[in-house]
Amino acid sequence: MRITYRVFSFAICALVALQAASHAWGSAGLDVYIAEGGVVDGSALEGPPPFPEVVGFMIHGMNGMFVIPALAILLFVFSFFVKAPRAVAFAGGVLALVVLQVTLGLFGHSIPLLGFLHGINALLLFATALLAGLNVSKRRVEAAAAAAAAASTGAVPAGAAV
Repeated sequence: MRITYRVFSFAICALVALQAASHAWGSAGLDVYIAEGGVVDGSALEGPPPFPEVVGFMIHGMNGMFVIPALAILLFVFSFFVKAPRAVAFAGGVLALVVLQVTLGLFGHSIPLLGFLHGINALLLFATALLAGLNVSKRRVEAAAAAAAAASTGAVPAGAAV
């Protein structure tokens, strides 16, 4: 179960990176479209996409509204079965940041300052998911188990400062 938890944690990291890349791709395409005389208004949403890079915005929306939240929920569920310290706390943090990220993304269309916070929260989400995956590494879990065993017997673990 620890491997599944790590895979989901690192998959969320990869998908957050994909979010940044797809939005940057869509924004760059939008910039070129406008520079070449294109106009973006309500009619641009009707019919075929006005420029090919609009797919980046679609990837950003679908990934952020469906894929990442689903993985975050599954990560949180898996965290209860992982025998690692703070696995539930990290997964809960990831889930909370995903909920905040979706909220900021939705309301950022009407309150532009929330778009700024959306970007900052993405970095926090990436870091938390990365730490969640690293937290359940085999060495870290074994070290925590050895420290707990030593604490219960009163022994000093090897390599510990006295």
